[in-house]
Amino acid sequence: MVRLLGVDLSKKKKLYIALTAIYGIGVTTSLKMLVQTGIDPNKKVSDLSDSEINSLRTILETDEYQLEGDLRRMINLNVKRLIDISCYRGRRHIKGLPVRGQRSRTNSRTCRNIRVYAAGKKRN
Repeated sequence: MVRLLGVDLSKKKKLYIALTAIYGIGVTTSLKMLVQTGIDPNKKVSDLSDSEINSLRTILETDEYQLEGDLRRMINLNVKRLIDISCYRGRRHIKGLPVRGQRSRTNSRTCRNIRVYAAGKKRN
């Protein structure tokens, strides 16, 4: 089992897909990192050698990418800043409503999260 930044990567998947399990890494970022290290993206995670794992680990630990805890902390601080200055977006975050201009009359069931909707179930 390969463990990078506290995340276990699936052995069965190709490397460029398995790296997307790390928060902050998508497919394009993972492909870019694999080109930098010179590792074949289509290689399975179980086929990696120790030197390849170490080269991946060194790239992930550089300050070039914000990943996992640092990225989550930065996002939470940005939301907290919006709430503290009491702007429109901050107030929407507090109320749990859509923040980016979506309509809230019909389509915001998941972000409102006030009621539990069950398909085919009658309300009393």
